[in-house]
Amino acid sequence: MSIEVQEGTVIVEKREVLTEKLAIEALQSYLEEVYKGHPSPMGLFMKLVEEVGEVAEALNKIDGRKNATPTEDLKAELSKELADVIHYTVALASITDIDLASVIIEKDKEAAEKYHHDTNLATFLQRTQYNNK
Repeated sequence: MSIEVQEGTVIVEKREVLTEKLAIEALQSYLEEVYKGHPSPMGLFMKLVEEVGEVAEALNKIDGRKNATPTEDLKAELSKELADVIHYTVALASITDIDLASVIIEKDKEAAEKYHHDTNLATFLQRTQYNNK
């Protein structure tokens, strides 16, 4: 990765170093700072609903149910909207004091048992490179 500084501005040429392994805990801590003092989760919830609608719009274009312009990058559009959904979901968890990482692991264990999956997220994390990193 190369970093260039021009008059107080940092320019990073490659982003993969920053996004290589984004932990939910890190995102949640960041969004807790961003939304500290946010008066109500309802405003964030409304943004989440709006973003889910935009995901639906992108999927409709990808599936051909809606027309897309020839210059639209549908994968990029969907990617951005999914990132927004994650952003507002994690932000909601942050301001309502929910440990999202723990809840995701527990919910996945329940689903794995209910649907008779051979593994679950907790065992996956234990046996892969993602364990304790």
